[in-house]
Amino acid sequence: MPNVNEQTSALSQVQDQAVNELLRVAPVADDLARRFQEAGFSLALVGGSVRDALLGRLGNDLDFTTDARPQDVLKIVRPWADAVWEVGIAFGTVGAQKDVRVGDVDRSFQIEVTTYRSEAYDRTSRKPEVAYGDSIEEDLVRRDFTVNAMALALPAKEFIDPHGGLDDLAARVLRTPGTPEASFSDDPLRMMRAARFAAQLDFEVAPEVVTALREMAGRIDIVSAERVRDELNKLVLSAHPRKGLTLLVDTGLADHVLPELPALRLESDEHHRHKDVYEHTLIVLEQAMALEDAGPDLALRLAALLHDIGKPRTRRFEGDGRVSFHHHEVVGAKMTKKRMTALKYSNELVKDVSRLVELHLRFHGYGTGEWTDSAVRRYVRDAGPLLDRLHKLTRSDCTTRNRRRAAALSRAYDGLEERIAKLQEQEELDSIRPDLDGNQIMEILGVKPGPAVGQAYKHMLELRLENGPMERDAAVAALKEWWAEQQG
Repeated sequence: MPNVNEQTSALSQVQDQAVNELLRVAPVADDLARRFQEAGFSLALVGGSVRDALLGRLGNDLDFTTDARPQDVLKIVRPWADAVWEVGIAFGTVGAQKDVRVGDVDRSFQIEVTTYRSEAYDRTSRKPEVAYGDSIEEDLVRRDFTVNAMALALPAKEFIDPHGGLDDLAARVLRTPGTPEASFSDDPLRMMRAARFAAQLDFEVAPEVVTALREMAGRIDIVSAERVRDELNKLVLSAHPRKGLTLLVDTGLADHVLPELPALRLESDEHHRHKDVYEHTLIVLEQAMALEDAGPDLALRLAALLHDIGKPRTRRFEGDGRVSFHHHEVVGAKMTKKRMTALKYSNELVKDVSRLVELHLRFHGYGTGEWTDSAVRRYVRDAGPLLDRLHKLTRSDCTTRNRRRAAALSRAYDGLEERIAKLQEQEELDSIRPDLDGNQIMEILGVKPGPAVGQAYKHMLELRLENGPMERDAAVAALKEWWAEQQG
């Protein structure tokens, strides 16, 4: 067996260059390490920072581990950092921000320093119990995956890899330092992290890890909804979400965290173009990603993922042998709201995603352009600030393999967008309001604030949507005519 020195000398030139690159772009690491050394403690860059450096994708987030206890870490970091926060100190983590100049560029590093530790879950607890350790080897063995269980001791620059993480990184595979059963028992959220890292890094998951995921999927139920949601977000926002979502579904994890997704595997869609609605959904998600123009869009991706979840509940077998899903968008919007609320999403995001799900079929009534200007105005009004996302979701929902049909749908939507743009230019559709506001209505009708004013406002808004802008005299006449009908 080779000794540690032989293993260290066996690092390839590329690996050495990666470590040197890490230190070149992060001089802040050596500076901080010297301060820990002077205080009598050890410091090592660890986990995702080392992994990302070796992959050539290191950013400004740096993770360190140390034998210093949290209060000692604070004493060292406070005089040095530009900002310090203690939100994770109960779990042994001190956060800091350090602004430095690297070459000709000013960079702001987000730093976390965590005391060597081990974590374990009580089977009835949602929170890990934290116990501090005394060696980096003890710290690394409790980490989730071998590719995250590498460290670079500083300032000596000693590469530490007791679990073969470098080999797994080269093989693009996710394994656990110990047995996957022990790892997932310590923190069941690691099962979600397996899917997330597979999606983020485009790695395969080792067969023994997949087996443990299947056997232990139910353990995810003790993890808080907030932690599950955060991992799901990272997965959905990754470069390869299909990979992670497929793993969640195939192992049964999705049955516990997003059961509406695996339910789609059982259903054929109304056009019989796909083996099931589940596959259609994954294609829609990928097509929506391709339309993003400002980076990953969580609301759009969640809407793509959830847009058809109402289909299982609305499936009907018609007399001619077809399968229909009437009003699945309405049912799906309610299901989306319920699931996202359970996962503790913000009220605003719940509202936006469920609204997109509700509206995603509206365009299919457009045909070849038969909509009136009134219908176009209502489409824009109902979408509101979500219009751009609705455009992308609707276009993504076309997954037919019939090129002629796909081209026709694309042309029809091009035509709708052109009409929207023309009307927006003419009428400022983004801020549709009645031609008379509430104060004017009260003055014209001689009434005080109350239900009648709201009813009159709603009537005038309907006229605005139906007919477009009205001259003031015409608007006043229309209001008075409506009011006379109400009094009669």
